[in-house]
Amino acid sequence: CAACAAAPCSGNNRNTGIVFTEVERGDNTVHDYDVVIIGAGLIGCSIARELSKYTLRAAVVEKADDVAEGASKANSGIVHGGYTARSGTLKGQLAHRGNQMFDQLERDLHFGFRRCGSLVLAFSEEEQKTLEALVANGRRNGVKGLSILDRNQVLEVEPSVNPEVHSALYCSEAGITSPYEYTIALAENAILNGVDAWLSHEVVDIQRTASGDFVVRTPRADLRAHYVVNCAGITADTVAAMVGANNFRITPRKGEYLVLDHSQGRLVRHVVFPLPSEKRGKGILVSPTFWGNLLLGPTARDVHVAAEGRKTNTEVIRSILSQSKHSVPNFDASHVITSYSGLRARSDRGDFIIEESSRVPRFINVCGIDSPGLTSSPAVAQRVAGLLAGAGLSLAPCPNFRPQRPPIIQPKSSAFKGSVLTTDNPSSHVICRCERITEAEIIDALSRPPVVPTVDGVRKRARAGLGFCQGKYCEPRVVEIISRVTGVPQARISRRSKGSSVLPHQRPTP
Repeated sequence: CAACAAAPCSGNNRNTGIVFTEVERGDNTVHDYDVVIIGAGLIGCSIARELSKYTLRAAVVEKADDVAEGASKANSGIVHGGYTARSGTLKGQLAHRGNQMFDQLERDLHFGFRRCGSLVLAFSEEEQKTLEALVANGRRNGVKGLSILDRNQVLEVEPSVNPEVHSALYCSEAGITSPYEYTIALAENAILNGVDAWLSHEVVDIQRTASGDFVVRTPRADLRAHYVVNCAGITADTVAAMVGANNFRITPRKGEYLVLDHSQGRLVRHVVFPLPSEKRGKGILVSPTFWGNLLLGPTARDVHVAAEGRKTNTEVIRSILSQSKHSVPNFDASHVITSYSGLRARSDRGDFIIEESSRVPRFINVCGIDSPGLTSSPAVAQRVAGLLAGAGLSLAPCPNFRPQRPPIIQPKSSAFKGSVLTTDNPSSHVICRCERITEAEIIDALSRPPVVPTVDGVRKRARAGLGFCQGKYCEPRVVEIISRVTGVPQARISRRSKGSSVLPHQRPTP
């Protein structure tokens, strides 16, 4: 573990990592690490947790004030079966392998994951040929639980789909999760096991020393490392160029989503996809979310192309609704409560880039991790650990690695007696009426590393503000709790991070 490297531990006595935020540059201290990971999205945090299993010093550096602030909070939250990624590619190799690791990850980290299965719809005999090709490709990737259902079978398992459906590919291994809660759980457990986190520290330069080490520079701190792992998402090519390891290009692709309230989340039980295509990727899905909403999207827009860049928000919303209704006609669009968008890090290679730079030894690029990046993330982390070992990093397992992390959100049964009026017991004092989130859960969220005392930080960790009213009721109460717990005056507490809602009347929601 990273903590053991700095101060040997015995038994369960462990040093946790340190979270650095508003560090002011003072003296010329350089912070030394074996590995520095650039980017605290779900890929960077997966790698951080994987490395925390070993006796080494590791840090993750992030320009935002929290983890999961990029595509890791603005994606579908689907754990894909692994049948779409072309066999023989890194995506094809890692998607199914990563999928199979999620059950144990959920048992360890309690971020919210369940297998619900997926359906890819075909509306003609000709389209069914594509389903058969997906089955063959999936089986080459090692995917099990694939079958083609006829119309009657489709409507039996998913009555809400378009009754004109001809057939569908069913995958029992697909699942749903909360992508930002997953990333937060990985980061929390990595820090518990000794990884340092440098938040609000944008990497502005990387210098190479005479010994071959790297000095990763931010405006407020210098970090020296034997190895660097570049997980910088849509800016990964910019970071790679700092050391001359940029033999690829990232072109962001925008994806937009609509979220409907819980009344619509019961319409479908599976993740419902249209036929995939090269241009639109997996297409506009209709899916339940882990917490019971209905999700529509994403688009796949190359906004640097003039025709896409000129589209208005109204045109985008109408397109999402129209394509979604072709799959599931009966949802009620008046129940849309919010929207969000994100930029996927699409590389010019058309596949994941996971490699030690041939130009710069000990610099590992982990780039172009678009879909199925979430699904592949635990397998990507293992592959990166293998690359680091191959580049000379010693990976001695730490006997005191602690894999467990308790949940923040406690599911509420019908017997739950909480109330907004019950103020004497935090465990039953409801702060968020829509999601039934208690004061105790919010306080717990504010006690876990990395502590992010903002309304958005609480929203991502405890879901307060993610319900029907989108925080109109609970936000002032959340601010009061943050202030009380942290001692920060209410006027100085940040309400939300920069977002990208396509609904002008709604706030951006992760």
